[in-house]
Amino acid sequence: MERVASKEYRGVSALEGPLLILEGAGNVSFAERVEVRTADGQVRQGRVLRAAEDMAVIQVFQGTHGLSARDTRVRFLGVPFRLSVSEEMLGRVFDGVGRPADGAPEPFGGVAADVNGRPINPVRRDYPRDCIQTGISAIDGMNTLVRGQKLPIFSGAGLPHNELAAQITRQATIPGEEGGFAIVFAGIGIRNDDAQFFTASFQSSRATANVTMFLNLASDPAEERVLTPRCALTLAEHLAFERGMHVLVIMLDMTNYCEALREIASAREEVPSRKGYPGYMYSDLAEIYERTGRIRDRQGSITQIPILTMPNMDITHPIPDLTGYISEGQIVLERDLFQKGIYPPINVMPSLSRLMKDGIGAGRTRD
Repeated sequence: MERVASKEYRGVSALEGPLLILEGAGNVSFAERVEVRTADGQVRQGRVLRAAEDMAVIQVFQGTHGLSARDTRVRFLGVPFRLSVSEEMLGRVFDGVGRPADGAPEPFGGVAADVNGRPINPVRRDYPRDCIQTGISAIDGMNTLVRGQKLPIFSGAGLPHNELAAQITRQATIPGEEGGFAIVFAGIGIRNDDAQFFTASFQSSRATANVTMFLNLASDPAEERVLTPRCALTLAEHLAFERGMHVLVIMLDMTNYCEALREIASAREEVPSRKGYPGYMYSDLAEIYERTGRIRDRQGSITQIPILTMPNMDITHPIPDLTGYISEGQIVLERDLFQKGIYPPINVMPSLSRLMKDGIGAGRTRD
């Protein structure tokens, strides 16, 4: 390995799956942004997954296929991944890492924000109150969604969670505050036909102008999936806490996100935990889900509806199990109801909104 410029190196020690291992790299920070240049001059993006005194493990988003251990150049940029965010992003479609995917140029006048977010001071958190009307009676009437709440939807393969997510996106409103309401939709590892369905569904409704889409396709590198929900929440934080808007973030499918975590952990040869998932999956999911809420003396709010497909409809699987510990309730879809032709097939018995009692009643909802 040869150092050829300030924090730029030529030659790497090893290439393992999506990971690049560089020995002899000093003064490198965790989650630092990296540019990896191939022998023919192409540039791939990456970030530092592990930083030691004399070694760095780098996650390459486009993979390490075609890289040469001798000729690859690695440049450390000294900053975390940032996304340029602004209100101009409303009504737009982006890929999983925030690049325009609708043929339009980059948004004008954006503010560069760290995709890892800024921690909210627990003392300044305000209690979630007031409801968001989804237009789904089983949710609005029996498991009301409250502004600042995390309310996941537990589904399964073949169930109509895509249709339900699209319907909520089209119909969700805050009665009396429609002008200050926005939706950020994050598709994580979804198929091309599903991406086309969501795009066509939103464009056919009047909600398009208030919806921003981040789409990470199943054909995109799995390594990019760890950034997709973070990019979506970075925009939501800007709209909510800098522009005073009430933002609903819908993320589908969090199971694909967790599968990407497991793939990266396996490449790092980490000791697996339940079902082969990394032991830090709970804290990683908490980093995403806890970017929800309201801040005292700030007008806006962030509400999350993460949607996940339970493998074999097993609600005790690590993904729904850990999600249930972090969130304030759950909406459970039932296969038997779906087979009877009931839509949406929401089983109200195991479903629960723990904050419902604080978001309904006199002055907040109708009689």
